[in-house]
Formats: sequence, structure tokens, C-alpha cells
Amino acid sequence: MGGVRMDRHMLMRELGILVSAAKDRVTALQSVAEVLRSSGRYRWVGLYNVDRAAGTVTNIVWSGPGAPEYPAFPITKGLTGAAIFTRKTVNVGDVAADPRYLTAFGTTRSEIIVPVLDGASQNVVGTIDVESEKPNAFSEEVQTLLEACSKLIRPLWRPDFGTSVRCGHLT
Repeated sequence: MGGVRMDRHMLMRELGILVSAAKDRVTALQSVAEVLRSSGRYRWVGLYNVDRAAGTVTNIVWSGPGAPEYPAFPITKGLTGAAIFTRKTVNVGDVAADPRYLTAFGTTRSEIIVPVLDGASQNVVGTIDVESEKPNAFSEEVQTLLEACSKLIRPLWRPDFGTSVRCGHLT
């Protein structure tokens, strides 16, 4: 990812442990945000819920220097709205040149929004939002890695999280 980076296998292993050991969704997601942020030395990482019925995207947790400028916003807005609509990652190397960008931090130069899909891969239930002060911070390799992370952490968006048996443990 950018700068000194965590080994892909180490990152996936750490996220897998966080998901499988998770007892509290918000605590687990906070740890995920922090691991993702430190793995690429990014300035900011946020994890969001997507509520199609309400038409909103809501921040769950974030890791970085400040709270999100838009803790909740319409499902149709911003780069996140584009990722939700297409069910595909939106990777923008120069946010100043993209009219869909909702300015959160004036120093953000590039941003990637990775959708978290439901178990059937039909609907976006959440997003991973990573921001960098460096232009073009998210290579194809980084995008592929973040998409793999999204699949790995998907269980934290299951509607029955906290009430089902996984890996032989009641969570």
C-alpha cells in the first residue's frame, strides 16, 4: 500500500483473526479500520453502513485525525454513491478533478471506496473508504488487496452478527 506496507498475508491473517474473534461489531470494525490505516500509512480510513431502505450511508467507525465531515449522507451522493450504484470499487487518483467527490479533508488528494457486498454479492451493505494526501495512492495491487479485505470482513455486516454460531463459538 503506500510507504512502508504490511505484508499481504500478514494483513489478511490479522483481519481474519479480528473477524473470527469478534464479539462486538463496532469494536471489531474499529480494529479493522486501524489495521487498514496503518497497513498503508494512510491518513484516514472509514467503515460505513449502507441502508437502502432509508437511502442513507452512515459512518460506523473511523481511524485518522478527525471525524468524517459527513457522518451520514444520501446513498446517491459522492464517490460512495457511485460505488454503491455500480457495486464496484471507485478509485480516484485526483479527487479535485472528480465532481462526485464530497470534500471531507482539504488535503485529500486520492480516495478509494470499496463496497462490502452481502453474502450473495447482490447488494452493497457497507463500504471501506480510504483517503490519502498523496495523488494516485491506490495502485491496482492495492485495490485488489482492499477488495480481498472487503470479502474477509463481510461477516461483520451480517444482519445476524452477534447471534449466530461461527467457528464453533457463540458470537
